[in-house]
Amino acid sequence: MSTSVFAFIIVLGVLIFFHELGHFLVARLFGVGVEKFSLGFGPRIIGKRIGITDYRISAVPLGGYVKMVGEEPNARIDPADRPLSFTHKHVLKRILIVAAGPIFNILLAVIIFYGIFQMSGIDILKPTVGKVQAGMPAQKMGLMKGDEIVAINGVAVESWEEMAGIIAASKGDPLELSVHREGLTKIVNITPMLDTIPNIFGEDTRRYVIGIRPLGDFYHKELNPFQALSESFIRTYDIAALTIISIVKLIRGTLSIKTLGGPIMIAELAGQQAKLGVSNLVFFIALISINLAILNFLPIPVLDGGHLLFFFIELVMRRPLSVRVREIAQQAGLFVLILLMILVFYNDITRHFISQ
Repeated sequence: MSTSVFAFIIVLGVLIFFHELGHFLVARLFGVGVEKFSLGFGPRIIGKRIGITDYRISAVPLGGYVKMVGEEPNARIDPADRPLSFTHKHVLKRILIVAAGPIFNILLAVIIFYGIFQMSGIDILKPTVGKVQAGMPAQKMGLMKGDEIVAINGVAVESWEEMAGIIAASKGDPLELSVHREGLTKIVNITPMLDTIPNIFGEDTRRYVIGIRPLGDFYHKELNPFQALSESFIRTYDIAALTIISIVKLIRGTLSIKTLGGPIMIAELAGQQAKLGVSNLVFFIALISINLAILNFLPIPVLDGGHLLFFFIELVMRRPLSVRVREIAQQAGLFVLILLMILVFYNDITRHFISQ
């Protein structure tokens, strides 16, 4: 339990700090005054005032905030403070300040992945046949366990994922496979067939396949700085895309809301990753950071995405929404957020006690 709590504090602290740092740095870049930079909510525990900014750690560690001068549209601003006021900045600057938080969470993930890939490289699943399905094109054309597919239509393939992608994109057109077997390379002409297979969500999907499964062999590849950077962006994009797809499926009801988790689940997972090593915990921080960024971009008032929605409407209408409309939207957003928190806490508690 102590490991989980400690790991949870580290994970949450890093995520909150980077998120609020994004808001803070871009706000200062545009000349907006920052009154408070807080890790946590509630009463101030410790801190230091530098200039007009109170850098503090607060009592409730489930979040953080940056309080800017003139942040509320109806706030009374001393004429002398208008140059520092968030509300009095151009709407495009306000959009960038608000978007900076989740963008910095994305940036954090890229930095973490870059460090991991630069130091440790990557393990790649070989395009080696482990199982041949009966009645499928691969069996009919004589592919066998242990065959390594080294090229398709004369183009070299280095991974199982790359090979499977080419086959799936074939649209059923014949393919020329260069197959390495027992020290020799032979050419196998094969035509993929359309089949129904489950995706990672357990849903049946239609795609072109030849009927093989991987052997499970990996090889290690060291990456130069440019390859590590490219791989870090690709990994971040893939996780972000998967998160967005998951959210869409939750909204549509095709993915169970029981899969949602909150602080307890994060703490348990963080503890598990911490026990497996620092690199696992750091990877977990990157994963949660991407999820946090995507969630913050949702157009729900109270979240960054809700504020961005207001500002984009203002950009189109060339005038801000009325304070009353914003207040109603904020109340509705807060209600949705509270319901979501109740749901994830319920899932956490149910999952925790069932696992006991």
